[in-house]
Amino acid sequence: MSDGFNLDLRNAEEEIDVPDEFDGRVVLGVLDGTTPDDDWLAEIHDGNVLFLAVDGDLNELAAGFAGDVKDAGGTLMHFREFLVVAPPGVAVDADRL
Repeated sequence: MSDGFNLDLRNAEEEIDVPDEFDGRVVLGVLDGTTPDDDWLAEIHDGNVLFLAVDGDLNELAAGFAGDVKDAGGTLMHFREFLVVAPPGVAVDADRL
């Protein structure tokens, strides 16, 4: 048996290739009607990706912001019990589903 391999993670962050212009983040939340649609739209406008657990009827809950996201060139994808909402310019890769 081999002794395994040596993995030094101390400098891993420095080795990750992240574009300089990337300022977004992934926002986790619950889509249940308690958060105003304008709040979700503001997150998308800021370049953030939403990963929302859907608690209720998806069509009703997303109706107030889904059209605006699509019109702006963003992406909405229903995945299991979640809604993934990406701003324009951020691709959602579903090839492995």
